[in-house]
Amino acid sequence: MLSQFMVMFGFFALVLVSIFWINKAVRMFDRLVSDGQSAWVFAEFTALTLPGVIGGVLPIAAFAGAVYVTNRLSTESELTVMQATGYSPWRMARPVLYYGLIVAAMMSLLTHVLIPLSLEQLEVRRSQVSGNITAKLLTEGEFLHPASGVTFYIRQITPEGELRNVFLSDRRRADAPTTYTSAKAYLVQEGGGTKLVMLDGLAQNVAEDGQRLFTTHFDDFSYDISRLMSQSALNRDRIAFASTPELLRDPAAVAERTNVTLGVAVSALHARFAQAILCVVAALVGFATLLQGGFSRFGVWRQIVTAFVLLIGVKLIEGAVAGPVLAAPGMWLLLYLPGLVGCVLAWLLLYSAANPSLLRRLRGMRRASSEAIAP
Repeated sequence: MLSQFMVMFGFFALVLVSIFWINKAVRMFDRLVSDGQSAWVFAEFTALTLPGVIGGVLPIAAFAGAVYVTNRLSTESELTVMQATGYSPWRMARPVLYYGLIVAAMMSLLTHVLIPLSLEQLEVRRSQVSGNITAKLLTEGEFLHPASGVTFYIRQITPEGELRNVFLSDRRRADAPTTYTSAKAYLVQEGGGTKLVMLDGLAQNVAEDGQRLFTTHFDDFSYDISRLMSQSALNRDRIAFASTPELLRDPAAVAERTNVTLGVAVSALHARFAQAILCVVAALVGFATLLQGGFSRFGVWRQIVTAFVLLIGVKLIEGAVAGPVLAAPGMWLLLYLPGLVGCVLAWLLLYSAANPSLLRRLRGMRRASSEAIAP
């Protein structure tokens, strides 16, 4: 059973990751390509978002794999055969528990190591790309706006890197707008910045009264375009980048360093552990719910819907406990309440499957009470 669970988990995880990852990649592709970045930068950015996408779909994939395999075993009467040979629901749930623990180990690796590292590296690369003004400006035949009040145009870029028929309009000073045109130009790296060196060009200035135009012909002119880009300092002090050991040692110091409240730091720490527990809960709830009712030629779609509703209920509890922990960090144990509720639900469902006579007696008592109340 364990091998079947792992195979179907891999299938559902692959499908879900592909859907969410492609959705992110398409939006990222539009943004990066519009900035003139290469395909390699796009591939690097999408790869760095992959751990976060995988972490988001693992509980869903664990639940889907458990439900699918259990439904197939029920439809093919294999669960009935195992129960007839003396296998109790507790015994049959053992492979599901191992399966959930394996998925939880994957989730722990992601939440504690891979996701913080990938987010930090993604921020570093995003900062580097945003400061790459050359890639933003080297686009033929398009009017670009690298900064508010600035328009830049290149008709052609030669293989040697020469820019031909360059147009640059600087309207950042409303009282003195200037337009530069040149037959050819070059982008030159100098002193840690980028300069546009224009050759054989013309500068046009409009007087403040707007009635006079001054023109200046030049053989060569250097224009510092590095200042056109807003250079925001790279901030590596973010709670998402913090490692689990330092959060465990001193969450208050991490909160102060990253400029967040202590509740946010504590929530970020314990959420990494709670997410792994939810993977086990998703697998057990999906399996235990489908054991209710036994074999039916009409399938177990009611049990599947019930399992889905129970999992939604666990997620609702997860959202409800986040607010109190943010306000009062000492209540961090509440973050494990969804996992505890899920484990209790799985235990009750397995107990009900192991004692079907108890469920029948409860139904009989409810039917008798309703008949007694009826006139």
